[in-house]
Amino acid sequence: MTPRTAVTAVRRLRREAWGFAAGSACFFVGALPWYADRLGPVGTNATFVVGSVLFTLAAFIQLSLSGRVAPHAKMNPADRADWWAAAVQFAGTLLFNISTGAALAAAVSRPDAVGAGWRPDAWGSLAFLISSALAIIATKDRGRLWDPDARTWHGTGLNALGSVAFAVSAVGAYVLPDSGDLVSEIWANLGTAIGALCFFTAALLSRRTIPKE
Repeated sequence: MTPRTAVTAVRRLRREAWGFAAGSACFFVGALPWYADRLGPVGTNATFVVGSVLFTLAAFIQLSLSGRVAPHAKMNPADRADWWAAAVQFAGTLLFNISTGAALAAAVSRPDAVGAGWRPDAWGSLAFLISSALAIIATKDRGRLWDPDARTWHGTGLNALGSVAFAVSAVGAYVLPDSGDLVSEIWANLGTAIGALCFFTAALLSRRTIPKE
């Protein structure tokens, strides 16, 4: 990798980190009760939409840095796991785009509606869990990756914890058919807040210093 190429890659890594950090911040504040009370359903769900779009942009950068072609037989296991982790995470962010968009649309048309977009939200959370597991596999052999510092244990662990918290949030956000209430609004909000905080911290820790050309 030439010095100019290395600088370009690091700049893209920094954009990825800031994208995940900003998206996480949106999910964190959106899960705070006082924020939701102040902005109402439309403003709160709009915040989640912005956060999900930032996640998608950052995940696309991560996927492109992991390799633009699908894994092949000659690729080592760590690189394959890294590519699939990025690909599955990107798919998960697209599902969050759908779920947050559906929730915003429901908030505009029916402010009292709950649980809109739950299915893609649940599938998105599952995708994040799978991505985290693949990232752990890649981290185990991180010395084989093109950027050894891109997958470190603290970042991988925080992202895995955040994925678990998002999954808890998805369970809490399920609407009970009989009552029309959430399984647990506390779980839904707390899981989102904790997950977002984990992703935010991991994103800040993954920032790179731009080398001189």
